[in-house]
Amino acid sequence: MDGRGRILKLILTPGHAGDAPVGEKLLEGLCANHVLADAAYDSDAIRLRVKRMWAQACIKPKANRKARKRCIKERYRHRNIIERFFGALNRFRRVATRYEKKSINFAGFLWLASLLTKPF
Repeated sequence: MDGRGRILKLILTPGHAGDAPVGEKLLEGLCANHVLADAAYDSDAIRLRVKRMWAQACIKPKANRKARKRCIKERYRHRNIIERFFGALNRFRRVATRYEKKSINFAGFLWLASLLTKPF
């Protein structure tokens, strides 16, 4: 997602899957100055990927991380754009309930809902 709340990339995963394994795939091919993420994406592999992009990582450290990395609070506050976007997506009944059995159909509705959602 860019700084204005527009979705850039979408990868569907099973509901029980964690966020970190697809975090690196989400960063592939993107160009950014800063990468904001919550603690679910706090892994050395993702931080290394962000460093290779010549970007600055602002990822909230996990509670069990031994070497705690600092995150600039002023920049991390902009993560609320992401949270508001997901809240706006849930206003679409078809997305919030997921009536589609096939993931390609559900992804199509996610893209449509994201286009109809006003950028923040």
